[in-house]
Amino acid sequence: MKNQEPTTNEILNWNDFMKVELRVGTIISAEEFLEVKNPAYKMLLDFGPLGKRKTSAQITKRYTPEDLIGQQVLAVVNFPPKQIANMMSECLVLGAVEAEQEITIISPERKVANGTRIA
Repeated sequence: MKNQEPTTNEILNWNDFMKVELRVGTIISAEEFLEVKNPAYKMLLDFGPLGKRKTSAQITKRYTPEDLIGQQVLAVVNFPPKQIANMMSECLVLGAVEAEQEITIISPERKVANGTRIA
């Protein structure tokens, strides 16, 4: 049986992966982000000892703001801040992207402390 080819041209080593700081955070607020071109929500996440961080996500096809509040999600917290319309995004929430850009957010199987590192 032939080995599967990687989906990108670059293979990461363990040290590369460890540079990506994946953490668990809880969504404490979510609202429509009216200032952007594509439908999205503005969200505030609590990462425990790392504090609260703002972000936006194009997840309006599968979620309402009410669905999101209180949900724990996985996010990258060590990207530099990025200007999105009139808001500075401070983290990137992870999601599975399917056909038609329908995104399902990635959550821990059970509740864990906010700020918990993913490895």
